[in-house]
Amino acid sequence: MTTPCVTLPLVSGGHLTGTYQPGSACPEFAVLWVHGFGSHRGGEKADAVRAECARRGWAFAAFDFRGHGESTGTMPELLASRLVEDLTAARDWLAARGHKRLGLVASSMGAFAAAWFAKYNPECVVGCVFLAPGFGFLDRRWDTLTADEQEEWRTTGRRRLTNEWVDVELGFGLVEERDRFRPFKLVAGWRTPALLFHGLADEVVPDSDSLFFARRVDYPYVELRLLKNGDHRLTAYKDAITSAAGEFFARLLGE
Repeated sequence: MTTPCVTLPLVSGGHLTGTYQPGSACPEFAVLWVHGFGSHRGGEKADAVRAECARRGWAFAAFDFRGHGESTGTMPELLASRLVEDLTAARDWLAARGHKRLGLVASSMGAFAAAWFAKYNPECVVGCVFLAPGFGFLDRRWDTLTADEQEEWRTTGRRRLTNEWVDVELGFGLVEERDRFRPFKLVAGWRTPALLFHGLADEVVPDSDSLFFARRVDYPYVELRLLKNGDHRLTAYKDAITSAAGEFFARLLGE
């Protein structure tokens, strides 16, 4: 089934492009899929989450971050604060349609953004499912560079990132915000149920990001599942993950 596109205008200009699938059960609840760096709102994992929502009668939505997919903006404008702003705009759009309680299913950089959104807005987030969460996203972008590379980025304002999935330029503003988004600040006072999945064969985001979160959060309702052969994408586990996510949200909703 094709889910129709929606356009979400932004107060600051431009728009987010997304997909929205209404639900018949639990009308105040919606699941929001949050994609990763250089990705978009579609793909195998997003489709699996959407299908699980359809099976349970829940509303489902997914939006491209600015600079990604069909949304406006560019990658050099990418900021952690703008990722959170985009999720806030999605929250408001869904709330206007009666969905004032959200379940977040988020991957990699998207999990980083979703975690900070949940920390700032615990009253509207029922729970979070994080896949290979890049909680150290900003620090890793900076700390893995040599002093010369750091100075070049600071001076030119641009840093090219190339790997098997993306070839993009990033602005220096991305890492200028890193002190605001340190992992130790994220875990302090965390109070949202969370289910984390991380592959031990992940060569993009180390499992130490998830282990740090699980160990350092004082809130008791946090579970980490490590997948021995899981890579960063975790597509081989998408059915098991989405089934577990459905059960997780159903318990939290009291179904």
